[in-house]
Amino acid sequence: MDSPAADHSPASVRDAFGRPLKSLRLSVTDRCNLRCRYCMPETDYVWLPREDVLSFEEIATLTGYFVDLGVDKVRLTGGEPLLRRDLPRLIRLLSHNRGITEIALTTNGVLLAEQAQELYDAGLHRVTVSLDTLKPDRFRRLTGRDEFSRVLDGIESARAAGFPDLKLDTVAIRGVNEDELVALIEFARHIHAEVRFIEYMDVGGANEWSMDKVLSRDMMLERLSRHYGPITAIPGRGAAPAQRYRVPDGASFGIISSTTTPFCAQCDRSRVTADGLWYLCLYATAGIDLRGPLRMGTGPDHMREVIRRGWVSRQDRGAEARKALEGPGMREAGLIGIERLREDPHLEMHARGG
Repeated sequence: MDSPAADHSPASVRDAFGRPLKSLRLSVTDRCNLRCRYCMPETDYVWLPREDVLSFEEIATLTGYFVDLGVDKVRLTGGEPLLRRDLPRLIRLLSHNRGITEIALTTNGVLLAEQAQELYDAGLHRVTVSLDTLKPDRFRRLTGRDEFSRVLDGIESARAAGFPDLKLDTVAIRGVNEDELVALIEFARHIHAEVRFIEYMDVGGANEWSMDKVLSRDMMLERLSRHYGPITAIPGRGAAPAQRYRVPDGASFGIISSTTTPFCAQCDRSRVTADGLWYLCLYATAGIDLRGPLRMGTGPDHMREVIRRGWVSRQDRGAEARKALEGPGMREAGLIGIERLREDPHLEMHARGG
């Protein structure tokens, strides 16, 4: 087995493969204002009941228990997290916990322009904006909405607010946006950001994933090498999902290759849904209920023990398990059938924070 993610904190709990509990993704809503083909392509979804959605105080309390066990990085996700009203208040609550070294946000950018400065002032450290194309017409086809200019405004507002290390996330889909790899690297360079290309992942089932739509890491590097010349890997990846690369003239970019070259052995992240289900792996089909005991008044020691037991028993290597199905030819079947997805809103990526 590969070496586990590096960590020297004595408080960090480790799973069955020695991976530390370090990074937590918090979904604050399952709703979104776009309908991206690879994530939420359908018009209607079964939404989480509003009374089940955790309050900001409940999220902050749960996060504190995770921090006590080793988590030091928190990322706010959705759905689209900026649809959650008064999100800066949650950031202020989280920023009071000195055990958290980084609070990050992943957003589609549509609502970012009007909130960027307040988010920064509240204590948000980093922003990642999803941007799959620089072509307005293609953006409309991919997302089902005509919001491209608002996303660009959001990116510019994040820069103006002072966020360092701005990142752009691009899902690279074969036959869709593979012709924009160079343009996206150059755009990111121009705005002093870095783009991360993400292989199309077979999570859920409504996204109509198939292997022939995957633009693999090797394909991307081959295309980029033809344009830039020799590309070198930047050392020091650690537990980060992206391997970073540098082109000869100095521009850098990342590739998250979960589909073709899984990094399960280094994975230190888990995710909590907006209604308090804890998923130990993005590919998991069942989560651990944290909202129930929290709302029943379960004490801090017991809540920490629930989390500790969950992580210690973790054996998830979901991306590796999915890749192993390529041999028997079963991967094309999809992780979860569409009918089951319609019955349980937790099973699609938009509900668990991607």
